[in-house]
Amino acid sequence: AVIWYTGTFYGLNYLKQTLRVDAAQADLLVAVSLLVGTPFYIFFGWLSDRIGRRKLILVGLLIPVLTYFPLFHMLTQSANPALYAAVDASPVIVRADPAACSLQFDPVGKNKFDSQSCDVAKTLLSKAGVSYNAEEIPAGRAAEVHIGAQTYVAPMVENMPPAERAAAIADYNRDVSAALNAAGYPASADKNAVNAFMVIALLFFTQLCTAMVYGPMAAMLVELFPAKVRYTSMSLPYHIGNGWFGGLLPTIAFAIVASTGDIYSGIWYPVIIAGITFVVALFFLPETYKRNINHGQSDAEMAAPR
Repeated sequence: AVIWYTGTFYGLNYLKQTLRVDAAQADLLVAVSLLVGTPFYIFFGWLSDRIGRRKLILVGLLIPVLTYFPLFHMLTQSANPALYAAVDASPVIVRADPAACSLQFDPVGKNKFDSQSCDVAKTLLSKAGVSYNAEEIPAGRAAEVHIGAQTYVAPMVENMPPAERAAAIADYNRDVSAALNAAGYPASADKNAVNAFMVIALLFFTQLCTAMVYGPMAAMLVELFPAKVRYTSMSLPYHIGNGWFGGLLPTIAFAIVASTGDIYSGIWYPVIIAGITFVVALFFLPETYKRNINHGQSDAEMAAPR
C-alpha cells in the first residue's frame, strides 16, 4: 500500500505542495505516468503465472527501499531546479525550543498549527517546500528563522486573541516569503523549467514498482487462504494495509518533514514500512502460484449447486 500511495497520491502531493508545480501541469504529468504504467499491472500479473508471485512481490518491495531517496532528489531537480539549487546556495536555519514545537500530525486536515511560535515558523517553511536545519534555543524564546544573514522572529502567538494572531502570522508569512524569494527560493515552479520527460520517467518508475507488487497480489491473496475463510482473511489485512498504512502516508510524511525540516525525510515512512514488509515476506510468505484455489473445501462442497 505504501508503495502505491507513494507513487500516486504522495507523488502528486509532492509535486504540488512541496515543489510548487502548477496544479494542472502536475495532474497531467502524473496522469501520463499512470497511463504508461497501467499495462504493466497486467504484464506482471501474467508474468507471475509463469515464474511465481513471491519473487515479483519481493523485488517490487526491495527496489523502492533502495531507490526512493535518490529518486525524489532527482524529481526535485527535474521539476523545480531553482528550488533544488536554492537549498544548497542559501540554507535556512530554524532556531526554536523543541518542547514548544508540535508534532504536526493532522489526519483530518483541520489543525492550522498556529498556536505556538515554533509551529508558525515550521509550517510556513514546510508548506513552501523549504528544507531547513533545526537548532535549539532556551525555553521561553520565540522561534527564529535565519535566511542567509537575515533573521526573522516568529510571533509569540500563544496568548494572542484570534484576530491579532491571524494578523501577526500574515505579516510574518509575508516577510519570510519575500526573503525566501530574494534568496532564490521560488514561490512556484517555472513551467518552462520543468523537465517533463524526466518527471514522467521517474513517476513511471514508481508505477513499475507498484505494478510488480499489485499485479500478482489479487491472485496471491486468493491462493493464500482456504476457501472457507478467504473473504475475511484477505479483506482484513488488505484494508488495514491500504486504509491505515497507505491512507495515512501523506499525513505522516508531512509530520515527519515538519518535524525534521528535511523535505525528503517523509520518504522514510514508505521506505521503512516497505523494508519491514520485505523482511516479513522473505521469511514467511509462501509461493502460491501453483496452489489449487479450492483448497479447504470438501468434494461435496465443491459439487454443491451455486
